[in-house]
Amino acid sequence: MIMRKAVIYVDTSVIGGCCDREFQEWSLGLLSNFKAGIFTLLLSELIDAEIQDAPNEVKDIYTEFRQCTEGICMVNTEAIELADAYLSHNILSQNYHNDALHIAVATIAEADLLVSWNFKHIVHFKKIQRFNAINLEMGYKQLLIYSPREVTLYGSEGS
Repeated sequence: MIMRKAVIYVDTSVIGGCCDREFQEWSLGLLSNFKAGIFTLLLSELIDAEIQDAPNEVKDIYTEFRQCTEGICMVNTEAIELADAYLSHNILSQNYHNDALHIAVATIAEADLLVSWNFKHIVHFKKIQRFNAINLEMGYKQLLIYSPREVTLYGSEGS
């Protein structure tokens, strides 16, 4: 039986995590999984914008991520409306609009999961439940949300 590759949207924290001692083992492991074709990578124009102010080493790593993706998801009206629904339900405050947009873009792109190191606003059990309640209410499928440590096959048995 051939299994379909999981489609994974990564947010900017995963890319930055490649240059952070605390997170780099798993962020780089996930990058190696994308390079090996184990997962399908989704990125967005939102990440392009957020990376502009990043240190050069993060920009260099982002270039490697860009080489693993077949396209960039656009931030369109549909994504903005879904992100606004998250905000209007007070899952996140307006200050974290970009975090809501990452989740909305991943949802609309029909990613299987979103991967992030943002434990306060994204990889958070109660918030994930609430994001998915809005997704279902608005006719979208639920989105799985994990950290790279839970997703990468790097360092696991059999990899």
